[in-house]
Parts: sequence; structure tokens; C-alpha cells
Amino acid sequence: MVKDDTVDVSIVIPARNCRPYLDRCLTSALVQRVAAEIVVVDDGSTDGTAELLGLYAEYHRDRFKVVRLEGSGGAGRPRNVGLDHAAGRYVFFCDADDYLGPEALERMVAVADANGSDIVLGKIVGHGRRAPASMFHHNADRAELGASAVYNSLSCFKLFRREMLERHRIRFREGLLVGEDIYFTVHAYCHAGTISVVADYDCYHLVARADGSSIMQQPDSRDPLAWLHMIRGPIGLMTDHVPPGPLRDHLLLRHFRLDVFAQLGAPFLEAGEVRRKEIAQAVAGLCDQWLTPGVYRGLTGTDQQRLAALGDVDRLARLADLEGATVRRKLTGLCWDGDRLAVTVAVDLEGIGVPDAVSLVLRTRDDPRRELVVRARPGDPGESAEPGRRYTARVDARALGSGIWDVRVSAEREGVLRTGRLGADRDGALVLPAPRLIGAAAVLPYFTRDNGNLSVDVGGYVVGVPGSVRITRTRWSLGRRLVIDGEITVAGGVPPEEAVRRLVWRERGSGRERADVVAALPGGGFVARPAVGRLPPGTWDAYLELDLGGPPARFRIETEAATVAAPRRWLGGSALLSVRPYATSGKGRLSTVVRQLSARAVIRRIMR
Repeated sequence: MVKDDTVDVSIVIPARNCRPYLDRCLTSALVQRVAAEIVVVDDGSTDGTAELLGLYAEYHRDRFKVVRLEGSGGAGRPRNVGLDHAAGRYVFFCDADDYLGPEALERMVAVADANGSDIVLGKIVGHGRRAPASMFHHNADRAELGASAVYNSLSCFKLFRREMLERHRIRFREGLLVGEDIYFTVHAYCHAGTISVVADYDCYHLVARADGSSIMQQPDSRDPLAWLHMIRGPIGLMTDHVPPGPLRDHLLLRHFRLDVFAQLGAPFLEAGEVRRKEIAQAVAGLCDQWLTPGVYRGLTGTDQQRLAALGDVDRLARLADLEGATVRRKLTGLCWDGDRLAVTVAVDLEGIGVPDAVSLVLRTRDDPRRELVVRARPGDPGESAEPGRRYTARVDARALGSGIWDVRVSAEREGVLRTGRLGADRDGALVLPAPRLIGAAAVLPYFTRDNGNLSVDVGGYVVGVPGSVRITRTRWSLGRRLVIDGEITVAGGVPPEEAVRRLVWRERGSGRERADVVAALPGGGFVARPAVGRLPPGTWDAYLELDLGGPPARFRIETEAATVAAPRRWLGGSALLSVRPYATSGKGRLSTVVRQLSARAVIRRIMR
């Protein structure tokens, strides 16, 4: 293949004994709507993979190339060989048992071309395997390496600008069974000028093999000592390129949190006594070399305790036990206490006992960094069928900003925090408290549809805000205007005057809208003077729009037939305009029929 700019993306696929998965992977590559070439490196397969690749190469000669190796034992060499054969402006690495979303490369290339991106992260979803998530909350044209979560993802399943890879000779570490792509991706991050994120589309599907035969599914693929030895290389590579300071500390914190101290959790408990000591020593060596004061300040309380206990293997095991303990929690009470939502929960740590402290943690769904922590006070011990002790927290609804807040329980024991969503297990007699208007915001506690967990909707994003807008009087005024007097109640209260936005008329057939000014009055009253005589012909339904802390909330305007003004007619030029306000049958809501008749049509009606 000639290397030129006519190929947008080179899709590099290392393949070794993956025949059952290969069709899906290759098909997903072929349907990409970009100018793509597919470079497959067969790493000594013996299961029919080579024969299948031969068929694809024969039928797709213009887009498909197969390179054969004797068998390297890892993915590093096949990927490097594939990269050496790549001709595209960009390179995307895909494993043979995974597959791409149909629009993945089209979307990623569009973002890269628009922003001059050197790396584009496309959303990864897992099928039987855990997929990274922290970097995929929002799309980002330019994600700062030191102020985002992109560095949390060190896999190579990304779009890379090939010119950057060649200029800095960025390659995979060969001879490793695991971690070879961490070297590659760390090196690429260090040289990337612009990093972008596509978070609103499932770009890459990470698949667990049903037979557990992939390298990452092997029991020893994450041996803690081997991992701690391997990760020294990428950390050293990063520190060679990034000078001391906040950026380096941010990147080091990721390594200590996800690569280093993680080995003191479940892997530590699974190791024997001798290996536990060796793991602790290996962690201590990494800390001595790279753990700066800036990194220390970013550590969780649990990891800070681990750092202090590196010389005490028994204490490290105790911390690991605590970290792995399940939080047993049951929601036993939920009610309003003034403007506070009183939440009572029975809690203990399975196998450990009663926590030292319990808190409610509320996080917004669109931005988990927005968090409110409320300490719960202990009460009476729980009943025999419940966890160990009851705790009550009172959440000040005024402290919750606009958004959907998911409620979690956080249980602390010996400085270790364990959390879990709250609400799925709850008292059968528990009654969900009614929505409440607090200030200008509607606050609506609810249980999620999928798992039945407790959340609080501030502003009416997913839960409809209960309310009523009723007409007390209507009358005609000058300028073909219908004067409307009414009153509003929302969630059992009276909204403040600033919450009342506008009167909206929506034409029933076309969906066209017209808006009129509304004057809010003290005590929940309002007055509007819409020029209904100037609406185009059609049937128009009336809504009052309010700002209740979230998206605009619309309420149909309710009325009784006796309250609605009589129809009116106006003669304008050669046409007769007829306007008939009325209360709809059934629920009695304000609508208006507007008709325009020509002089000829009027005469015909008279002559009938």
C-alpha cells in the first residue's frame, strides 16, 4: 500500500486464534464510512484464522492487507508491524475479538479534523468486561490532560494521528503479555497537542471471550508483583517527558490510585503471607521514588492509611478486608421535615459490623463532581431483619442545585469508606413523600425505574411536576385581546412571581407556537392579555410556562365553560375573523378556534 493522504484511517488488528470472533470484528471495520484500510497481522494462528483472513483479502483487495508472523506471544509486536504498514492519516487499533460501532470512525475522524486532534477517545462499552467510564461523561473538543480524566484510560483503543506516532517513534513494548499498550498510550499522551473525546456514541465494543481464552481473562494476567514491576516503565517514561509540577502530580496520582495501591486490595488478600510482604515492599519502592506531596494530597483516605501501614502486613490485610466489605443498607424512612428531606436507613458492613460513621452522598447524574455529603445521626438498632443500626440524615433541599441527584450511603470504618446506592431494598410500608416547591425549585424524590433506587429530581427533568393553572375570569379587551385572570399552584405551594415565564399558544395540528407576556401577581395569581384575535387560523391550546429550577415546565390552563368569554368576530378588509375560546370536554382546558372566512364564504353561509 502506498502511503498517502487518500486513506483516512488505518485499522490495525492483531489476530491470534480468534476465528469465532473475527467475522464480527472485520465486518465492523468494513462498514466504517471513512476512507479506511484494514491491516490485519496474523500472529501465528492455528485455528482457521489465517484461512478466513485469506478470503477477506481476496474479496476486499483494495482495502484489506494481511501480514503474517510466526507467533510473538503478545500483542506488542503485531501492533508495531501493523503500524509499520499503515498508510492512513490516523491509526485505530482494534483487537480481533472486539468490534467497532458503525459510525465510530466517521465521528472520531470528524472531531479530529475539526480540532486538529492527535488523540481521540471514543466511548468504550463492555460486554462481559469492565470498560472505562470516567472520561466519557461529556464530549470534549479539547480535553486538558491535567484537568480531565482522559489519562485514566491507557488502553490503545483510540484514534491516533499517525504523523505524531512516527515523528516521536511511539511504539508498543514488545515481549510483554500485558501492559504493552500502556507504554504506547502514555508515550502518545506526552506528545499529544490536542486530545478529544466522543462520549455520545458507543464507538468501541470490548468483548469477553466465552471460553476465557484472551490474555486479559487469564487468572495470572494481573499478578500484583508482575504488574508493579511492569508499571515502573510507563511511570518512568511519563516522568521523563513531564517536568515536576501539577500536571505530573495529576498523572502520577492516576498511576498510584489505579495501578499501585489497587494491588493492596483484592489481589493482596488473594496472595500468601510471603507474597503479601513482597507486594508491600514493591509498593513502598514506587512510593519512595515518585509519591510527591501533591500526589499525597490527592489520595483517598484509604490509600493514605495504606501508605502509613506499608510496614504492617496485617494492617494492610485489614484495610483490604474493609475495602471489600459489602454495605448492607435498607431504606426504612423517608419524609419531609420542613425544607429538609429526612432519610432513615439501617446500615452495617457485612462480615465487619456496625460502621463508625454513616453519611448520605448525593451526586448529580450529569456531573458526578457535584456532590453533597450529609452526615447521618445514629438512632435505635435495626430490627432483626434489617442491617445493624438505623441512621437518619436530613438533606437540606435548598443546598441541591438543579439536576438529578442520586442518593448513596457511605459507611466509614477505621478510615475506610464503602458506598452503595440506596432505595432498592426498602421498607414495604414506606410511602414516597410528595413533591415540594422549595423556593423557586420543584423538588421531587422518586425511585428509579430500572433498580428502584432513591433519587431526587430538582427542576422536573425526569419526573413530571404536579401543578394546576386555573382561570378565574376572562373578558375581551381592545386590540382583539382576551384578558385572562388566573391562579397557580405547584407541588402544593405557590410559586414565586419570578417563576412565571410566559403564556404559550400551541396550534394543535401543526405544532406552531405563539408566546405572550404574563404578569405574575402576589399569592400565585397572574394576568395575561393575549391577542388571540391576531392568531392565524387553527385550533390553539393554551399553556402557562414556569421556571421551576429545571427545563421550562408547561401546564395546560384549566377552565370551566362558564368562565370563558363568548366568541367574537371582526371584519377586516374582505374577510371575517371568528375567534371562539372554549373549555375542552372532559378535563376543561382553555383552547381557542380561530377561523378566517372570505366575503364570498360569508355570503354563502347567509344564503343557505
